[in-house]
Amino acid sequence: MEQLFKIKERNSTVSREVVGGITTFLAMAYILIVNPNILSGVGLDLPAGTLPTWSGVFTATAISAAIGTLLMAFLANLPVALAPGLGLNAFFTFTVVLGMGCTWQLALTAVLCEGIIFILMSLFGIREAIINSIPEGLKKAVAVGIGLFITIIGLSSGGIISTDTGTLIGFVKFNGEHLNAIVAVIGLILTIVLYMLNVPGAILIGIIATTVIGIPFGVTKIPENWSPVSLPGAPHFCAFDFKGAVLDGSGHFSGVVLGKFFVILITFLFTDLFDTIGTLLGVAEQGNLKDKDGNIQNAKGALLSDSIATVAGAMLGTSTVTSFVESSSGVAAGGRTGLTSVVTAAFFLLSLFFSPLFFLVPAAATAPALIFVGFLMLRTVTKIDFSDPTEGIPAFITIAVMPFSYSIAKGIMWGIISYVISKCAGKKAKDIPVVTWVLAAIFLADIIFESCK
Repeated sequence: MEQLFKIKERNSTVSREVVGGITTFLAMAYILIVNPNILSGVGLDLPAGTLPTWSGVFTATAISAAIGTLLMAFLANLPVALAPGLGLNAFFTFTVVLGMGCTWQLALTAVLCEGIIFILMSLFGIREAIINSIPEGLKKAVAVGIGLFITIIGLSSGGIISTDTGTLIGFVKFNGEHLNAIVAVIGLILTIVLYMLNVPGAILIGIIATTVIGIPFGVTKIPENWSPVSLPGAPHFCAFDFKGAVLDGSGHFSGVVLGKFFVILITFLFTDLFDTIGTLLGVAEQGNLKDKDGNIQNAKGALLSDSIATVAGAMLGTSTVTSFVESSSGVAAGGRTGLTSVVTAAFFLLSLFFSPLFFLVPAAATAPALIFVGFLMLRTVTKIDFSDPTEGIPAFITIAVMPFSYSIAKGIMWGIISYVISKCAGKKAKDIPVVTWVLAAIFLADIIFESCK
């Protein structure tokens, strides 16, 4: 095991890796509910067959997450978990299917093509070159931005903040109407105390303890006739529609249909590319998982894992599989190697048969973990050179845009554009790598394109 995962070399232990893996799973287990709800259109009054079934998507979510996370463990030896990404699944359902009128089978075809393109880009080192072209200061800013991003996710999922407070955003009142918030704050206090007392696995213990605390508050709900065992439904295997990507309703080739498919494909491709890059940069910075040149360790293997997982997810019937920012919680709990990912993947497979047991963990219990990890990732901000405006301004914009746009990809986009502008204005254009120039031009074109829609 040591030879495979290099646990001692990364100053870790098996117990820390196990705790890290469980912590990551608990922090992202919500995707097992949220992804099927979004892709199957729960709460929408739609004709049968408009979207895939809930049970099929649930099974696809668990299996694709396990496959992707195991690939990350053995191809990259990184403590990064994968699953169908939020935002991309909403684009799949609400924009592609319900907005553009495409079939969900066609949307899956676009996801498959995206994954195949990413595999080729990863094998030829194109995605790795993009990561390495991002300036060091921006890499650190990405980690800080992700920290604030997941803090907002934690505050929101725990019910602590709301837009219904009379201000743009604010804290709710901690009364009987907001029991989730009360439980989440109790859990955060408990996590802080455990961390300050140097208790091993403080974040994981905090999640479990908060789940128990939530029972008398009615936040942790145990259904009647509850059983911890359930059988999974069959996934929608290889439900692709290649003809629908090029043919119109009469069965003839259509440039308009092909153009629509191309837009869908590019949107999936672009968003997933920079969400993944941001997550890997953030986790690598937090866990010091970088090589002597400051680049992500085994980046090629990590990106290849992400690409293959997307193809596997499409074949099983789910939207784009991507690296999850919640992996930071497992790194904060001690995870440093692929063994953490193996543990997380094992729990995703177990969830197929014990989903009711995992679903007992409420959002109020995982929220404190996400908020606390935000603090741990924010510490990187001290390594950014804010005394140099050409470095500090792009870093600030990257950090600010991620949480307020609710998008890692947009944070990277605006950060790189502002980096080029700042360096040029500061008469340091020679410091800008060629790939960074290209990325800035692509990002600017994308912004203009989106604005003209």
